[in-house]
Amino acid sequence: MGWLEALVLGIVQGLTEFLPISSSAHQSIVGQFFDGEDVGAAFTAITQLGTETAVILYFRKDIWLIIKNWALALAGRIPRNDPQARMGWLVIIGSVPIVVLGMLFQDAIEHALRNLWITTAMLAGFGVIFGIVDRLARNVRPLDSLTWKHGILYGLAQSLALIPGVSRSGATIAAGLLMGYQRVAAAKYAFLLAIPAVVGSGLFQLADISADPVEPAWGPIVLATVASFGIGYAVIAWLLRYVATHDFLPFVIYRIALAALVAVLLIVGVLEPLPQG
Repeated sequence: MGWLEALVLGIVQGLTEFLPISSSAHQSIVGQFFDGEDVGAAFTAITQLGTETAVILYFRKDIWLIIKNWALALAGRIPRNDPQARMGWLVIIGSVPIVVLGMLFQDAIEHALRNLWITTAMLAGFGVIFGIVDRLARNVRPLDSLTWKHGILYGLAQSLALIPGVSRSGATIAAGLLMGYQRVAAAKYAFLLAIPAVVGSGLFQLADISADPVEPAWGPIVLATVASFGIGYAVIAWLLRYVATHDFLPFVIYRIALAALVAVLLIVGVLEPLPQG
């Protein structure tokens, strides 16, 4: 991978990770315009460490309070039903589905499910579903009313993001809206819930390529990760302000338009469904 390609893909990762438009889909599509190859699930997972670092930095006060109260409640020094301690457990429990399913279907996730026809179908199909859910959303429940049942449902929704084209933030936000949560609350929990799974996946892939006998292109990988961090931090701040007063219709339209464009490019042979990579 060259420096320019890494920079572009890092910017794409930062722009798309938190918007409900699927960063993995954009990585697969944009990557083909450089050398005709799929950038791979490993590269995507590692560059996501940059965007998740942005989440940790942006929500550092919330995360510190959650971790501190969770530990204190576990030690019996504060009530176990403390709201922040409870949020810690909800994030842990909500992370279980994507970890289990990611391990069970790792081979399909890294190969067959990266077929661009599947990605196109997910972009359009889930875009329609997301639009309907957003239109019907009650937008009334705050995040501190999150129940154990809803925490698990959030986690199951997040696991859909293992399929490129769905979107991690899109799936979890849609689940939140469907359960009646406010747009800002749904978006914030989607960010928090992603941290364990995304960081774990990124570190796993990082260890995996480090053990590869072929030396990885560490310079471009670091550049892409740093770029995704900077852009991602700005996108988080913008998105939380945006959803406070707007719906998700522009993202729905974008998903459907992108799906149509990718389908045309696949039909005429500009893009390959399963390129080498």
